[in-house]
Amino acid sequence: MPDTKTVDGFDSPTINKIAEITLAFWIGKIIATTLGETFGDFIAQTLGLGYVTGFFVTVAVLIAVLAGQIRTEKYHPALFWAAIVATTTAGTEISDMMDRTFGFGYVLGSSVLFAGLLLTLAVWYVRKRSISVEPIADKESELWFWVAVIFSNSLGTAFGDALIDPIGMSFVQGALVCVGIIGVVLALHYFTRVNAVLLFWAAFIFTRPFGATFGNFLVKEHARGGLELGTLETSAVCALLLAGVVYAGNRLHKGRQPASLGTAPAE
Repeated sequence: MPDTKTVDGFDSPTINKIAEITLAFWIGKIIATTLGETFGDFIAQTLGLGYVTGFFVTVAVLIAVLAGQIRTEKYHPALFWAAIVATTTAGTEISDMMDRTFGFGYVLGSSVLFAGLLLTLAVWYVRKRSISVEPIADKESELWFWVAVIFSNSLGTAFGDALIDPIGMSFVQGALVCVGIIGVVLALHYFTRVNAVLLFWAAFIFTRPFGATFGNFLVKEHARGGLELGTLETSAVCALLLAGVVYAGNRLHKGRQPASLGTAPAE
C-alpha cells in the first residue's frame, strides 16, 4: 500500500505539489528565470509600459496563476512551471520598480527583499516546523513556498543587476559569477553536511541572477555588450526550451523520488 500522510485533516497518499528537485528542475528553473527576465523587459521596455504598469500587469497574472496552482490537489507540470515563470516575470518588475522607479538603489532594494525572504522562511518554519520543499502537500506550506519564491526571484534580479550596473561587470562576467556561486553550493551539497534545505534556497536564489544576466546578454543592445536578439523572440525560444525540458524531465523521473537539494528537514 502507498504511504499516507494527513493533508488538510484527511489521510491521503503522499503527494507533492511541486516538481521533483532533479537536474531537470534546475535546468528548467534557469530557463524560466531567463524567460522571466526577457519577457519582463518586453512588457516594461519593448512595449513601453514602464515598470509600474508592468508591475500591475505581471502581478495580476501571477495572482491568477497561483490561485489555480494552489487550488489544485496534485502536481500539474504546466501549471507549476507557469507559476514559476510568473514569479520570475513579476520579480523582474518588482526589483526594477524598487531600484529604478522608487530610487531604492541596488543595495537597499536587495536588503529589503532579502529581509522579506528571511522573514517568510522564519514564519514558515515557526508555523510548520520545516521549510523543506519535498514534500509540499498542504496548502499553507505551499502558500509560504510561493511567497518565498517571489521574494527570492525578486532578490535574484536585484543581485544580478547589481553585478552589472554599480559593480561594472559585463553580462557574461555576471553570469559566470553566479555559476561560480552555484558551483560552491553544489560542492557543499555533495561534499559536506551543510543543511540541504538551506542549500536548496541558496541555489534557488542564485539561479535567478544567472538567468537575469544571461537574459540581458541575449536581448540588450550591442553598445551595452548584449546580442540584441529581441525580447519577444528570445522569450518565445525560452518558452519552447522550458516546455521541452519539463516534458523530458517528467518522462525520465516519473514515479521516482531521488535524494536532492531540499529533501532534508530543516534543523
